Amino acid sequence: MNDAAKPKEQKSWNPTDSDRRRFLQAAGIGSVAAAGSIFPVTGLAHTKTGTLRTSKPNIVFILTDNLGYGEVGCYGGGVTRGAATPRIDSLAKDGTKLLNANMETQCTPSRSSLMTGRWAIRSGTHSVPFGGVADGLTQWEITMANAMSDVGYATGYYGKWHLGSFDGRLPNDKGFDEWFGIPRTTDEALWPSSPGWRPDIMPPEHVMEGKRGEKSRALHIYNVDQRKLIDGEVTRRSVAFIEREAKKGNPLFAYVALTQPHLPSLPNPSFAGKTGNGDWADMLAEMDFNVGQILDAVDRAGIRDNTIVIFTSDNGAEFYKPWDGWAGPWRGQYFTALEGGIRVPFLIRWPGQVPAERISNEIVHGVDMFATLAKITGARVPTDRPIDSIDQSDFLLGKTEKSAREGFPIFCAERLQAVKWRNWKLHFMRQDTMFDPPVKNPVPIIYNLFTDPREEKPSVDSWVVGPILKIVGEFENSVKKYPIIPMGTPDPYTPS
Repeated sequence: MNDAAKPKEQKSWNPTDSDRRRFLQAAGIGSVAAAGSIFPVTGLAHTKTGTLRTSKPNIVFILTDNLGYGEVGCYGGGVTRGAATPRIDSLAKDGTKLLNANMETQCTPSRSSLMTGRWAIRSGTHSVPFGGVADGLTQWEITMANAMSDVGYATGYYGKWHLGSFDGRLPNDKGFDEWFGIPRTTDEALWPSSPGWRPDIMPPEHVMEGKRGEKSRALHIYNVDQRKLIDGEVTRRSVAFIEREAKKGNPLFAYVALTQPHLPSLPNPSFAGKTGNGDWADMLAEMDFNVGQILDAVDRAGIRDNTIVIFTSDNGAEFYKPWDGWAGPWRGQYFTALEGGIRVPFLIRWPGQVPAERISNEIVHGVDMFATLAKITGARVPTDRPIDSIDQSDFLLGKTEKSAREGFPIFCAERLQAVKWRNWKLHFMRQDTMFDPPVKNPVPIIYNLFTDPREEKPSVDSWVVGPILKIVGEFENSVKKYPIIPMGTPDPYTPS
């Protein structure tokens, strides 16, 4: 970072008082029940470098919001987007960079599949909720945090949730010991300054905090001013959690859900004007700084060698101008089945375990994180429901060069819009942007992503329909046995 981009002391928190029929389709990606831990020893130990190691690895999972594939330096962005990202890029040097990491197409679905190891359409979370329904995950769903808590992890959630906005469905009700952040989404920060808005017409979103076993409390209204400050406070609280739990010797799971660069992409005042390249570049510099603060906390706590750090995004690039992002070589953005909507940056570091400076184009999906981290931590994967997550631990740890996944379904809301298998995509429907109506193709269109990464020139490789329809058929069969949970289902929910 050049001198102009270095922040002043970052400002922290400044609180105030105040139908269609569903397409029932997709993946023959078998359920994986992670069995015992690969770290069966209990207690504390020290590594050869002297860092503190618990018997189970710590996990710091950093999830950004609408960060496109091409935004950070190690994916071709950084300085080409107006701000270098050396701290984020260091994870690629010290760990593994995935070129074919995928997520669901929207914020809520991707966060749901990450948390539950289930395609979001199964859980009634296939779309971003717009009010009037019981939003988020039912209490029946088991999250990654539930599973890790059961095997002794201290769990903290900081940032954007978007999986339920009322007590019973907030992070402290879903396996996290504590949480801080926003229950829904950042565009709502624009409401208080919008002409004609009144809280009696549409109540504002609040920044909240809560602890396990207690009701969450609202701290203050989430407005544009607080939007600029929130990631600084998310970082501060994440750092405090890491340092506190490491000192206790507890294995920790810190889920850091940064709100940037979701619109409005506005930097903390300490970064405003620092790059000289506008708000977006200033925000990117801030993000890199915040990630650096978290990495430094891991080092200070003496747990670097036994901490898995993951950095990724919940979906493809932001679409709204002037905050629209960059998907690198791919076409499309979030809310679409195009590569630009689903392919995301993914970096993972675990010194001595995950190979350093490794780059892979093997397919991995966010849904796989549940089974993968469960295997590594000794947590239990539910066996009473369909689990779409696949254990990728052997792949990520460098024991094999091949991913355990070959393909997956791509849902846009309740629609099965496409299926990706190896380096091919089959699109059942066409939709170029989030505002275009989805139109059923006269015949499914196939693209070879090696020869046509922008999905513009249909391929004649019709033989791939076979394995693709197998993915669809296996999903359909699973739904017959385990019906999907309709969006808006209230608690208590019991499977029929």
